[in-house]
Amino acid sequence: MIEVENLTRQYGDRTAVNGISFSVRKGEIIGFLGPNGAGKSTTLRMLTGYLPPTDGAIRVGGVDAVRDPIGARRFIGYLPESVPLYKEMRVDEYLRYRARLKGVARAQVAARIDHVLAQADIRDVRQRIIGQLSKGYRSRVGLADALVADPPLLVLDEPTAGLDPNQIRQVRDLIRSMAGEKTIMLSTHILPEVESTCSRVLIINKGRLVGEGAPNALRTSGEGGQVIVLEARGARAEIEQRTLQVQGVRRVLDAEQLETDLLRLRLEIESSTAAEALSLALAQGGHAIRELRREQTSLEDVFTLLTTREHGAQAEAVQSKVEGT
Repeated sequence: MIEVENLTRQYGDRTAVNGISFSVRKGEIIGFLGPNGAGKSTTLRMLTGYLPPTDGAIRVGGVDAVRDPIGARRFIGYLPESVPLYKEMRVDEYLRYRARLKGVARAQVAARIDHVLAQADIRDVRQRIIGQLSKGYRSRVGLADALVADPPLLVLDEPTAGLDPNQIRQVRDLIRSMAGEKTIMLSTHILPEVESTCSRVLIINKGRLVGEGAPNALRTSGEGGQVIVLEARGARAEIEQRTLQVQGVRRVLDAEQLETDLLRLRLEIESSTAAEALSLALAQGGHAIRELRREQTSLEDVFTLLTTREHGAQAEAVQSKVEGT
């Protein structure tokens, strides 16, 4: 349904999206993740034809979206992060206008409007003026707009922003209910939402694609590294120094002094081999290990590990501290 190859977008000297490539199969629900400023919204605007790429290729439903953005848009229902609405219009009136603009047959307009009002749970405000609605209701009007032409592909940029917990659950259930029927690309900062709704995740950072896979696979594959918890007795500086000298230990994520001679560290390591080497190194140094276990990695952990600004910055900071003592 979507094929992206070497997609790049520059704003003057700044590169917002830097040569990313990916594909989305028909019926997939894809979570598109990244920190603020990573290039998510820029990528979605290029996919939907609202922003031309500086370089690269986009195909949507087999249509070249760079050469024929209008043709590609016929496949897409787009909900941008800041929903542009005609605030002086009533909800029903606005959706009728949008349906006709999107080519919905006149005989089907009324039925489509009734259907999307129910899907977005906004039947109670269909005669209200949009400008008088709350932010949450306006977001759901935007969702109804994205659905009104019954497109095969939905691109949703922060669809639950401004919604209360009950409304978030309703939107989440709606997205799940369309799995297999529609292809959905979902950008959000709510990671549990991604884990519960998405079949695959794309993670972007500084304009580059840094992670891709099913949520469960990302947690267990070690793509973002493994996290272990270590509790050991001895002088803090010596434990930290020995830890960071072990091959395969990438960095210290957290350090906590539990007792005068008891230190707890959360570490990112490359593999279980590093944990074995760490255990041996500390034992040779005379440090009693009270606990050494692998921590269940969450999608949030993977996201953090893949999008940290400087991958080794924390380890280097600890190492500098050790060398200065």
